[in-house]
Amino acid sequence: MQLISKTYWGGAPMNMRRLPDAFELESLILRASDFREHRALFWLPKKNPKPNTGIVVMHPRADFTHHYVIPRLVDAGIACLGANSRNPNNDVTTTHEEVILDVASCVSYLKNARGVKNVVLIGNSGGGALNGFFQSQAKKPKGQRLAKTPGGRRTNLNEAEMIPADGMIYISTHKGEGLIMNEIIDPSLVDEGHPHLTDPVLDMYDERNGFKMPSKIDGSDAQWSRYAADFVKRFRAAQIERVKRIDAIARAMIEENARAEQLHNDPEFAKLPPDRQRDVLRREAFEPVMTIYRTMANPHYVDNHMDPSARDYGSIFSPRPDLMNWKFFGFGRSATPHAWLSTWSGVSSHANQLHDLPQITEPSLFINAGKDQEIFPLTDAVPMFQAIAAKDKTYVDFPNARHYFEPEFGKREAPDVEKVMDLVVPWILERFGA
Repeated sequence: MQLISKTYWGGAPMNMRRLPDAFELESLILRASDFREHRALFWLPKKNPKPNTGIVVMHPRADFTHHYVIPRLVDAGIACLGANSRNPNNDVTTTHEEVILDVASCVSYLKNARGVKNVVLIGNSGGGALNGFFQSQAKKPKGQRLAKTPGGRRTNLNEAEMIPADGMIYISTHKGEGLIMNEIIDPSLVDEGHPHLTDPVLDMYDERNGFKMPSKIDGSDAQWSRYAADFVKRFRAAQIERVKRIDAIARAMIEENARAEQLHNDPEFAKLPPDRQRDVLRREAFEPVMTIYRTMANPHYVDNHMDPSARDYGSIFSPRPDLMNWKFFGFGRSATPHAWLSTWSGVSSHANQLHDLPQITEPSLFINAGKDQEIFPLTDAVPMFQAIAAKDKTYVDFPNARHYFEPEFGKREAPDVEKVMDLVVPWILERFGA
């Protein structure tokens, strides 16, 4: 059953479609302050080997080393650091309080190792919330940053060098991976251990609730559904309740580890029988992986009247979200308890743009894609832009562009990328030069 959107058939849609005109390329292994390594590509313009301005583009898990913003920026004389986090293409263990240390190492590299005066963070999709979280923490002095993760682990933020960026660019960014989860998780799932158990009263893909099911697998005959306001209200409340339910499961797993640790540290531990000692040590070491079923259930996917836009039917991942909801491919389908609480729980995660953006006063450019199938104008884009504290802030909407500004399927050129870069390049040069 082929359910994945054509967007992904030709490779990662965020990748550049040409190389810069003249550049030098260095493959780097960067080390964060907690000694974790991550990889990056440093794109240096040959015409400007000692640039005053550099950009960092990164995502919590996606590979942005060849991101589409890089060619035009390098051609303009701006250095580009396309970086992976410590968890490339796999966010099962991603803890945001750790991953922002990778952003910190990128900024430090540009400032300290390359002599770059001005650093601009470009956040595309999940990279926007990552950068916002980093910037809000970097602007705080040591001792005032978050000391604990949502799961209770000690962070390294108060010991780390975290140099704030000088400018921020948000392209098709969302409010935070956890806040996305709050709006896409299927609340009709009754039991986390039995994914087929469904409460039909909360099932947005049940025709009795207003859903119009396509007859073709490719969704080509899909018609927009229309949900009643009272159903949407109950649905949204139940989504939060399911997230809280999973939070409770995650915290119970963490507590079991903590109890085993306490037993291990008890002076009487050495007196226990060997089999009991072995069981305690295993429970202390154990780190379960949670499976979160059915995370493709946002009414906006199939009903466009609540938050109107020019978007196509379906999600960014599939034209049949009602069926893709049952597949593995999607947001947050597996996570350790600590990763769930830090990254994917919109109730517990600290990575929340609506909390972070009011702390950011650096020049900010916010770009919205009008046909985005995951980020919606009234629900997401406008509230985020309004939350930015910077006096120098600009909102630009590209009404006919998709999430990654990718072209129609099968087309080689990406004119929407060029339009975006026609805006981004002069915005950077006017404020920071090259």
